[in-house]
Formats: sequence, C-alpha cells, structure tokens
Amino acid sequence: MKYRKLGNSDLEVSEIALGSWLTYGVGVERDKAQACVDRAFELGINFIDTANVYGRGAAESFLGEALAQRPRDSYVLATKVFFPMSDTDRGLSRVQIAKQIDASLTRLRTDHVDLYQCHRYDADTPLEETMEALSEVVRQGKARYIGFSEWSPQQIEAAFALPGVERFVSSQPQYSLLWRRPEEKVIPLSAQNGVSQIVWSPLAQGVLTGKYAPGAALPAQS
Repeated sequence: MKYRKLGNSDLEVSEIALGSWLTYGVGVERDKAQACVDRAFELGINFIDTANVYGRGAAESFLGEALAQRPRDSYVLATKVFFPMSDTDRGLSRVQIAKQIDASLTRLRTDHVDLYQCHRYDADTPLEETMEALSEVVRQGKARYIGFSEWSPQQIEAAFALPGVERFVSSQPQYSLLWRRPEEKVIPLSAQNGVSQIVWSPLAQGVLTGKYAPGAALPAQS
C-alpha cells in the first residue's frame, strides 16, 4: 500500500480508502462487514470514510463497534454532515454542525474524527456561519481537519476568501474516466490551495449505461 499526505495537513492516508455508502449497517451482514474491515487493515488501508446519513447513522455505529479494539492512531477516520437525519435535522447551520458532530462521535465511539466534511453545499445557510461552526469543531478538538464534497469552484473560492476560519484540506468529488468534469476547475483550484481529492464513484459505480450513466442523475449521497 502507498500513502500520501492529505492536502495541507499532517494526515498520512492510504491511497485506497475504505468507504461505507450502502454497505455497512444496511446492505452487508455484520460478520461480512467486519471481515471486510479486518482485511482492509491487513492490506494496509488506514483511511476510513463514512457519513452520518449512511443508514441514518447505521454505518457510523457499525464502524464504532468494528474499530473499538484498534488503537485510535492506527487509522484516519472521516465522516460527513449535511443530508437529513430527521424531518428537522439537516444542513450546515451552526446548530446542526454542533449537534451532528456530537452524534457522529457518539456512534463512532471516539472523541474526534480526523476529517469532518461538508457532504454538500448548504445554500440556506450563510457560508460564514458554516465555516465558523466548522472552525469551532476543530478548536474544540472534535475534528482535526475539514473538507467538502461536490462544491462548485465559486463556493470553494468563497470559503478560502473568508478570514480567520479553518481551511479545507480535502475535496470529495465524483470523478472517474467517464466523469472528468472536476479536471476543468475543481482539481486545479484545489491544488492551488493545498486541497487533496478523495474521489467517489471512481469506477462509475460499475454501471456504464442506464440511469446511472455519467451525465444522468446520480444518487444524492456519496
């Protein structure tokens, strides 16, 4: 396994990460999921990516159990926030970020995540509020670094223009040989600002035609 630094951070992550969308806690039996996690560690994977919305907390809860006996410094743990967790809990407001990070940490059975990511951009919340709330999460020691997923170049630039807030170290775009739009602006802009890419759907979900073909509507979560 090869490793590299994640953006302008001191996180050294495996080039292959272990994701958990539509799998852990919902789509895969627990013993098989545990075997998958164990095998990932055997192969040298140390980067584990999840989100609060995966199974409405089920993926985080499973990983909390699966990782409980491993030294916390033996893996890099990332989760995300934005999508609805209830009829009233969604988005990137100060209240929601404070609430959801605590809920994620409880499910993950840890006192911090290494990377806390905005699962999408929240157009209903001022960007200043979101960035200040994320910065407070870092100041409190509940996350070491922050990232974003599927933000536009304009949204990325606006975040970096804000003074006195934490700076993003990662971007999580959809990216594959069949979906290369991030190459136009997102990847160059990220490189200029010390942001690494943690791509999702690198195999285009294994579906080349039909409703999930590049250019068609894709599932909302990554």
